[in-house]
Amino acid sequence: MIERLNPAELLRNRFIRYLAVGGLNTVFGYAVFALLVYTGLAYQWAVLCSTILGVLFNFFTVSRLVFKSKKNALIAKFVVSYGLVYGANVLLIGFLLDRGLTAYTSQLLCMPLIVTVSYSFNRFFVFQ
Repeated sequence: MIERLNPAELLRNRFIRYLAVGGLNTVFGYAVFALLVYTGLAYQWAVLCSTILGVLFNFFTVSRLVFKSKKNALIAKFVVSYGLVYGANVLLIGFLLDRGLTAYTSQLLCMPLIVTVSYSFNRFFVFQ
């Protein structure tokens, strides 16, 4: 017999909540990135701008909805982790661009790794 998945039960799992909130944050970040690249901004600056614009939104969604934290003082650690993720992201995109991919495709390919690294930073460094 196949059991039905209960969405409320799934959302009790922190990683599932992270994926759901991360999905929203990723769509927001990628939309900003793509818009900026479309307007002619270099990918490095597009990543930086989309990261900066997303940090506050992401901090509040991740801290409140995923880790159930209301400690606003953790934003400094959150910003540090995002800085490290930004650096890795730019390096990976540059690597893929050198191999002939577009900035759009490169960013899409980087997302699974970036999401995993970002969750690890949040789980073990920011919201430990």
